[in-house]
Amino acid sequence: MSVNSDNDLEGQIAEWRAYTQRRRELHHTDAEELEDHLRSRITELTEAGLRADEAFLIAVKRMGSLDELSREFAREHSERLWKQLVLPGEPEAPAAARTRRELPVMVLCAVVAALSIKAPALFGLDLASGDHGAFYARNVSLFALPALAAYFAWQRRVGLRVIGVLAALFVLGAVAANAYPLADDSQTLVLTAIHLPLALWLVVGVAYAGGDWRSDRRRMDFIRFTGEWLIYFALIGLGGGVLTAFTVGTFQAIGIDAEGFIQSWLLPCGATAAVIVAAWLVEAKQSVIENMAPVLTRVFTPLFAAALLAFLVAIVWTNNGIDVERDALILFDLLLVVVLGLLLYAISARDLTARPGLFDRLQLALVVSALIIDALVLLAITGRITEWGFSPNKAAALGENVILLTNLAWSAWLFLGFVRGRMPFARLEQWQTRYVIVYAVWAWTVVLTFPLVFDFA
Repeated sequence: MSVNSDNDLEGQIAEWRAYTQRRRELHHTDAEELEDHLRSRITELTEAGLRADEAFLIAVKRMGSLDELSREFAREHSERLWKQLVLPGEPEAPAAARTRRELPVMVLCAVVAALSIKAPALFGLDLASGDHGAFYARNVSLFALPALAAYFAWQRRVGLRVIGVLAALFVLGAVAANAYPLADDSQTLVLTAIHLPLALWLVVGVAYAGGDWRSDRRRMDFIRFTGEWLIYFALIGLGGGVLTAFTVGTFQAIGIDAEGFIQSWLLPCGATAAVIVAAWLVEAKQSVIENMAPVLTRVFTPLFAAALLAFLVAIVWTNNGIDVERDALILFDLLLVVVLGLLLYAISARDLTARPGLFDRLQLALVVSALIIDALVLLAITGRITEWGFSPNKAAALGENVILLTNLAWSAWLFLGFVRGRMPFARLEQWQTRYVIVYAVWAWTVVLTFPLVFDFA
């Protein structure tokens, strides 16, 4: 099968998938199962000697005899032959109502996560005392993320082998966070506290994908989920802040000080439970309302593009260099991560078959601006290392900016090819989903090796 036919097939499947995701009555897992059926039929037919386009036509027709969804898809897009093929015949009965078992399992996982953050207090590690901040900084991701991975493992019905891999990775993270003798004021402690949540979040991604992490489509689904989860988690946090304020005020009105309860129980337990609740909300509501991350991307892409261009103009105008102190490095890295997030969520909601437009050119300008800024930051970091030598923070910043520079550079090249009409958009999506593996490898490298390389400094 040629590269062009592969891209054409993926474009047709992407359009079919986009339609299924817009159906309110179709649950996310149901849509995944339908697509798995479609892909398996296409594979069978291509292995039997058919071309990809022929296999897709026949597979969709057979899907039409199995599910009413394909019939609706064909009626709504009847201008194409392959969509008309599923129209003949009588429609089948509608699918059964979606199961509600997710709610009690979600509640159970949320309770486990909430109680887990209080478990260290049984061994004298009380969060409220403030004397064990380093312990909780290292382990914060180990309280909620195992429960979240367990929820997705149950929901996706993963096998024992995948469960074993997930458990082993969480145990590895726990050992790395607690076995190394990291001083409370060490740089490697801070790096572990930053990178371990990222490493374990990508472990959650393996559970979310049902163990099929090699699938570009499932990795993109997890990227979509991550953006929506962040939004829901922030909204829950805002609501929790209002609840906390009302709780303190109302109890003070009757002479009771509730701040101790809030600091010891409400805030830590609520925050860890919210990790699970936000994930459940994303899964439960994604087929009912439009995803918010791509909508926000449309709003903020031109704003960030203008801000970065203004920053580059200011650098040229003033001839000032970039400060490479730790706080400034963190700020620039967060800026680059935001740019990549805007790129990812624009990709996740885009029709792969649509022609390039003004928004695509704005994204290209955003990526190129971020690429130039990243190159300037790298030059500043390199100069600082040459002058003062390596430290854990500088080494981490150097590695992360090289990784981001590589991603941005190739993304800009692919985007330019797409805007000029010389490259399919699907190649940009594949590049981004496959590059997630690089982030995972780097996060685990920092957590597992940096304390040893820099002697726990």
